Amino acid sequence: MAQKNIVVVGAGVIGISSALLLRKAGHAVTIIARDFPAPFETIDPINQINYTSPWGGAHNRWVPPSPAQPHTALEHPLSLSTYSHMKKLHSLHPQTAGITFLPGIEYLESPPPEYLSLSSPTDPVARSLASLCGFRVLPPSSHPDAKVKWACEYETYCVNPMVYLTFLLRRFFHQGGKIVRQELRSISEVFALRPAEDLLLGQPSSSSSSQCARIDAVVNASGTNFGQDPDVFVTRGQTVLVAEECDATVTRQNSDGSWTFSVPRGFEGGTVIGGTKEVGNWDVKPDPKVREELLKKFGETYPKIFKEGGKKELTVLRDIVGRRPTRKGGPRIEGEVLDAQGGGGGGGGGFVMHAYGLGGRGYELSWGVAEKVVEGVEKYFQGQEEEAKAKL
Repeated sequence: MAQKNIVVVGAGVIGISSALLLRKAGHAVTIIARDFPAPFETIDPINQINYTSPWGGAHNRWVPPSPAQPHTALEHPLSLSTYSHMKKLHSLHPQTAGITFLPGIEYLESPPPEYLSLSSPTDPVARSLASLCGFRVLPPSSHPDAKVKWACEYETYCVNPMVYLTFLLRRFFHQGGKIVRQELRSISEVFALRPAEDLLLGQPSSSSSSQCARIDAVVNASGTNFGQDPDVFVTRGQTVLVAEECDATVTRQNSDGSWTFSVPRGFEGGTVIGGTKEVGNWDVKPDPKVREELLKKFGETYPKIFKEGGKKELTVLRDIVGRRPTRKGGPRIEGEVLDAQGGGGGGGGGFVMHAYGLGGRGYELSWGVAEKVVEGVEKYFQGQEEEAKAKL
């Protein structure tokens, strides 16, 4: 297949991962975004609150397929693929990729049926996870208190978001990818881009040709689809970053529907303690009372984080508020051909591969989604070639 010119909209974990795999497939790829990775300490918590990737924990925990949530059956294979990618990246770049492998521990007070099924040694999901990452159900004697009804442990990974994304973006650039900082209003606007189009796509201008380089496809990794998808909604999350390094990523499901968790960032990034899931809450300011409750609950669940003798409090570095772009029915990972006025906001038309609305699972599904992006884009190109041949 001939090289194609592809624009990826969005420089979060989905956008950069997709851009890397598209570049590996031999295409000319440009990332266009308003926000790009930078040291976490320099990210503006108010003006860049919608740049979701910096505010992620981010860790991998296994979410078994649930009949009550059909999209989880589609997401589970994506998480398995991502795990394999993370394992390989960590083995090749242990000091620079921003990935840490460590134990993952889960405590559930009201375990859904799909989790209880994992207790069976014949359950196919449990068997595959046992082989992949040493998954095992923990006995009641290891539970932190009597409220916990089910628990498990496995090997998993956490990433330091900005170390990891900067690492990926640098690899993309070194492999010939192009980067453009520009704020867009819609996906269709990409097809209408005219100024310096040859430069945008990394192709030198030709004085003998009056045609600009053509944009063959666009990947929509915008997170929210610019507010043009009625199924996308915001889930606010508040967490707190502490200086202490936790030796595991711990997740607790509380019976009241709240969650308690730790996500060690590694690479001297401290540990994220969380957290809340507040649908439709747009407030950008952290609540001090919520911070106190988060720290209290985690300290009770996993007192091992208090490593220093007699220590009673954790060292708070920063409150974190982020907006997870969640989508009813699960993420949208599919292709669409927009007409000249499609996609909202006017502009040009062409093929768009959508990859947005992953909520809080962006990191743990990222490489699986990126593979689907490449698959969808190349399937479209193949169809175009077959159609052209049929007309000859």
